[in-house]
Amino acid sequence: MSFQDWLFSFHLLFAATLVGGLVMSWIVVVALFSTDGADETLGFNRVATIANIAILLGLPGTIALGIWLAILRPEFHPWDGWIIAAIVLWAIATAAVFRSFREYRKPIAKARALTAAGSSGESRELALLNRSAAGLLFRAVGSLAIVLIVIDMIYKPGA
Repeated sequence: MSFQDWLFSFHLLFAATLVGGLVMSWIVVVALFSTDGADETLGFNRVATIANIAILLGLPGTIALGIWLAILRPEFHPWDGWIIAAIVLWAIATAAVFRSFREYRKPIAKARALTAAGSSGESRELALLNRSAAGLLFRAVGSLAIVLIVIDMIYKPGA
């Protein structure tokens, strides 16, 4: 295997890590919709932490190795339209996913406060935070951008 093949393999590994983290995070988001207790919310946070770590590894890994491959491979150039589209979509995905992280930290903080106060039962305020429309929107935008990147990478329009 050549060096470029190794880079491509790691690029795909980071991409799979990113997509796997997003799928795992969506499972948590859907589960949070039916959760209004502090203990349950904190339990889902443990799973979300693993998903977030996978996303945080996948985002920089895919872009760094993708640009590196575009520079190394003679048939591709960083200024090719499909590569620029992927970079723009990556920036959108990154901004949206990080914003969704911020939104989904709010129920965790509330659940910790409730637990510290000795109330681990149901909370209307916590239920509303778990069903965050903003968090859902940002996660959906980030996920859509990642799906569009995968489509862009497969078909390479204009290449």
